[in-house]
Amino acid sequence: MRSRRSSRLGWPVELSEGPVGLRPLRGKDMRAWTQIRTRSEEWLRPWEATPPPPAPQFALTYRQMVRLHAAQARADEALPWAVTYEGRLAGQLNVSNIIWGSARMGTIGYWLDADLAGRGIMPTAVAMAVDYCFFVAGLHRLEVNIRPENRASLRVVDKLGFREEGIKPRLLHIDGAWRDHRSFALTVEDVPEGLLKRWRSSRMTP
Repeated sequence: MRSRRSSRLGWPVELSEGPVGLRPLRGKDMRAWTQIRTRSEEWLRPWEATPPPPAPQFALTYRQMVRLHAAQARADEALPWAVTYEGRLAGQLNVSNIIWGSARMGTIGYWLDADLAGRGIMPTAVAMAVDYCFFVAGLHRLEVNIRPENRASLRVVDKLGFREEGIKPRLLHIDGAWRDHRSFALTVEDVPEGLLKRWRSSRMTP
């Protein structure tokens, strides 16, 4: 059955830059996704959202997650990408909480296979996502909220030149408790020539 294309976001969307790609997560990714999540469990647990009590402590199945992401994308509420590296599944990048109207903003979240950290994969993926959101989908502002202890994620926004906007106390329930987050943002005016172009230039600078 052919999937219905999102009217504003243009979903499904596939992007690539060298060996790094963004595409929809697929049912057939389940085995690779499960292997990565199992292998990277300790690496990811401190940064993973958790339902606060008294919410039921259950997780979506993989197939439920894929269906939910697809529904959110078709409703123009999210861009839920799988991140690939050299053709293999490497992580996920979601642009969620998309608001239209006079705000035109969204929030970026991401995770990466622990075995692939340090290769510039996630900064490249985020730069592609930002450019698509600004110059194709028509969003105006994107933000990333990161726990102060999450050095790997902080390096991503630092490399890309996101503007820090301060601390959001107890913003999200993470790893079993309400956690403070450092908030970073970009608007389309910050990157008139595109974030990917700026990221490419920074990598070529000695």
